[in-house]
Amino acid sequence: MSYIQSLHTSTDELVERYDTVRARTERLAEPLSAEDQTVQTMADVSPTKWHRAHTTWFFETFVLDAFIDDYEPFHPQFNYLFNSYYEAMGERHPRPNRGLVTRPGVAEIESYRRVVDERIHDVLSSHPTDDNSDLRGLMVLGTHHEEQHQELMLMDIKHVLWSNPADPAFLSPQHDGENQNGSRETSRPLEFSDVRGGVVPIGRLDSAGFCFDNEGPVHEALLQNYRLANRLITVGEWLEFMDDGGYERPELWLSDGWHHRLSEDWSAPLYWRADHGDRWLVHTLRGTRPPNPHEPVCHVSFYEADAFATWAGKRLPTEFEWEHGVDGTPITGNLLADDPLVGPLHPVVDQSIDVVAQAYGDCWEWTASPYRPYPGYRPTTGAIGEYNGKFMINTMVLRGGCALTPPGHVRNTYRNFFHPHTRWHLCGVRLADDN
Repeated sequence: MSYIQSLHTSTDELVERYDTVRARTERLAEPLSAEDQTVQTMADVSPTKWHRAHTTWFFETFVLDAFIDDYEPFHPQFNYLFNSYYEAMGERHPRPNRGLVTRPGVAEIESYRRVVDERIHDVLSSHPTDDNSDLRGLMVLGTHHEEQHQELMLMDIKHVLWSNPADPAFLSPQHDGENQNGSRETSRPLEFSDVRGGVVPIGRLDSAGFCFDNEGPVHEALLQNYRLANRLITVGEWLEFMDDGGYERPELWLSDGWHHRLSEDWSAPLYWRADHGDRWLVHTLRGTRPPNPHEPVCHVSFYEADAFATWAGKRLPTEFEWEHGVDGTPITGNLLADDPLVGPLHPVVDQSIDVVAQAYGDCWEWTASPYRPYPGYRPTTGAIGEYNGKFMINTMVLRGGCALTPPGHVRNTYRNFFHPHTRWHLCGVRLADDN
């Protein structure tokens, strides 16, 4: 397999990790009704019910079917309904129509998850993972895959609830002083640190444990000296951009970005709406409220981020500058809590003293790099090879994780990717400059 496996993982550790990850998915679904879990508001958004079923289909298809002789699927239609994009696994239900699948319902999906969990436990108890690297590798990959979908579940349900004219919230607001509004906190001045360039290593080492295949192979990149901002761009700074006509000045925008700005009528970040006069409100997973000027701005497209950087006389960092610039920064920050229903679920005010703050958590950070394979990259054979490689075109790389990313899921080599016009994922801006 072309992805790097988690080394020296015992069967007990695999079982514990599997159970922890699967329980987190169910915990995230607890606040949602069956109706909430069925709705799809656009092609990029999948119903919560679909996420719960698809992550289960992954384990059923790639583990149970491979390690149980004459395996009988839970349901003969589930491969068609819950396959995402694996062409090698056969035809599948069109992605934009996932919200039309009212049956199976939530109760049957719960049964599906329970039965597959039981059978996974049986496989792990009967196949020593120390002697079977394929099983160990598939289990580790499957749990990281489900963590990706946990983040997507939250991003997607945010769009679903925002689209409801009744303006429901996923969870109730937090108490004052817990960084939900950050009313008593202010961000540090925006400053830039010098970063020495040169020939630098990029990518994940084989000895470092699990990573996705798109994080390697390790290779060298030549970087000029550059400067990297100490924190993310804030709501207040974005309001200055807006007040200066940032959304009305085509000279700030890439041509395709200006086309999207006009055709989609962008005048503010996604989830913002004007209330009275100049007052803005922002929809969050914990309800609708005024945006705090000191918290990071989020839900802006690559095109908006690039226009802001041009307006500020700066630029976005490349993914290699980002990776090199945050190297050595502790992987801590405003990520999803161990209990995923606790915490802000939204970017918070920077209170760090780190030279490069908010590197992990808060917002996925747009980079100036297109998503392309590293030198020497080769996808693995078979359906698993479709996991990342075939998407390496027409998208841009983001780094760092966000407030919805599960703990332990990010690292400085992690490469996320989205189309440059998309905004529903939790994405923000860090600036760079030439030295």
